[in-house]
Amino acid sequence: MYTRNITGELKAALKDTPVVMLVGARQTGKTTLVRHLAEHFHPAQYVTFDDLALRAAALASPQGFLSGFRGAVVLDEIQKVPELLPAIKMEVDRDRTPGKFILTGSANVLTLPRVSESLAGRMALFTLYPLSQGELAGKRESFLDAIFKKSLSARRLPPLASKDLWHIIARGGYPEAQLRHGPQRRAQWFRDYTNTILQRDIKDLAQIEGLVQLPAMLSLLAARVGSFLNQAELSRALQMPQTTSKRYLSLFETTFLIWRLPPWSTNLGKRLVKTPKLYFTDSGLVMHLAGAAAENMARGHALSGVLLENFVIGELQRQSSWSHTQPRMYHFREQTGKEVDLVLEAADGRCVMVEIKQGDAVRPDDFKSLRWTAEQMGRRFLRGIVLYTGREMIPYGRSFWAIPVQALWSPGKED
Repeated sequence: MYTRNITGELKAALKDTPVVMLVGARQTGKTTLVRHLAEHFHPAQYVTFDDLALRAAALASPQGFLSGFRGAVVLDEIQKVPELLPAIKMEVDRDRTPGKFILTGSANVLTLPRVSESLAGRMALFTLYPLSQGELAGKRESFLDAIFKKSLSARRLPPLASKDLWHIIARGGYPEAQLRHGPQRRAQWFRDYTNTILQRDIKDLAQIEGLVQLPAMLSLLAARVGSFLNQAELSRALQMPQTTSKRYLSLFETTFLIWRLPPWSTNLGKRLVKTPKLYFTDSGLVMHLAGAAAENMARGHALSGVLLENFVIGELQRQSSWSHTQPRMYHFREQTGKEVDLVLEAADGRCVMVEIKQGDAVRPDDFKSLRWTAEQMGRRFLRGIVLYTGREMIPYGRSFWAIPVQALWSPGKED
């Protein structure tokens, strides 16, 4: 079992919050984690709604079903019985014992149209992403917190060959995928995983017809990863109504296959592009869907830049779930063409801007957009970073740094 870096946050919530919900894509390890907590930290009875008899009992009488549990209970795959949520709310209003309900879901239950009752103020919500590079190595990364400190120090990172980096990206972070030896076996796992999501989970959620269109749409999104979401153009390419493509896109988000990176804006004027970018939750899955082999990426490929971007932003997304800073994540683009790959905004308004560059060298021109954005932000700007595939952490002035990608999970040594 991998040690998950979000475990400490879950333990803290179980001590003071009546309902703790852990959501995330199928096969990220949610069940393993909550069962471990229920056995070793917070005693609780385990129930899974993959069991049809238990599901039927919960649907027949939600309140009667819950009354059968005297202590804490784990309700696994709660999205299969969203009708239980109002009954959970009533039970919590009657008894606010911390950690009374531990819920998991392979779909974002709170976005489902059938859920009318809110658990706001009664529930702590966490997302379990695929494994981060630190979790794979048994370490807790602190890169996000480090870049929001007042100062950084130059470090040297261990070398990471391009082919090794791309094998890391192609492997992804699903625990089961780590057990597959070689790219062919891993590709088969990704095929089976995608089929399960499309043929079972999405069908259960939406009862939709025309499932044959879903794989084509998912592959098209993989080929356009990191691009701006143009719903009209996407619908034309798939030859389907916009209402249908929007519905399918929402289902992919609900099952945590993809996510939208929103645009950053404040009082910079009206010229900012207000369109989100699309990314995949797992770098291995998007490479599989795009038909991108690690060997081709290492030699240079049309998709290598955006696939590296997807990987880096995904690693930072994972770290944000346990970092102390927990910055919000955005992209930035101005209509005249100036753009920054990633804006990290702390709760106090300070921003770290990140550009992602494939290459083992950094030039002063690589900071051009960062410097322009810093001027627009004024005091809110804290630091501008170019993440690249070299090994030296190099200052480019007081507030600008070139930092190797592997610094995300390896702190390196001070010079």
